[in-house]
Amino acid sequence: MAGISAGDGSLLWETTDWKISIATIPSPLALAGGRILLSGGYNAGSLLLELKETNGAISASVARRISSEVFGATQQTPIAAEGFIYGVRPSGQFTCLTENGGVVWASPPGASFGLGSFILADGIFYVMNDSGKLTMVEATPERFHRLGEFQVLQGRESWAPLALVDGRLFARDLTRLACLDVAAH
Repeated sequence: MAGISAGDGSLLWETTDWKISIATIPSPLALAGGRILLSGGYNAGSLLLELKETNGAISASVARRISSEVFGATQQTPIAAEGFIYGVRPSGQFTCLTENGGVVWASPPGASFGLGSFILADGIFYVMNDSGKLTMVEATPERFHRLGEFQVLQGRESWAPLALVDGRLFARDLTRLACLDVAAH
């Protein structure tokens, strides 16, 4: 893992502390205070890096390692909102973490999302499961609060990132694309 200057391409910092055996698909998640959350699937878990600048040099150190049972993201990049981190961990549970990686809550049994994607808009998470069911979850660290759900797609592998444009939510599985008007919600 390395930080590169966007201005001139120079190496700003690097670390060998994040190594996993299979591809890292989720993007690094920038957090407040010069921290970065790295997540992977296949038992990789997550790593919270802390960047510090001393005399013009930037160094990266491990702030916390998070086991895959607590949190790891196989396919989708977690989302930071209002001082908390939200994402789907390897068990398929939608999960809320503190910015230090502590679990606040996880969705209950029966509310599993597999490798499905999620997006945040207007205080609502739209969370898709593997088989095309869309669940709306209140974006709150208080608890997992399901606002509603609907079977949007009938196919399989509903893993594509969700997109939201002008109140329209686009969801895709392996064979179909759906557009939902969510502006009124």
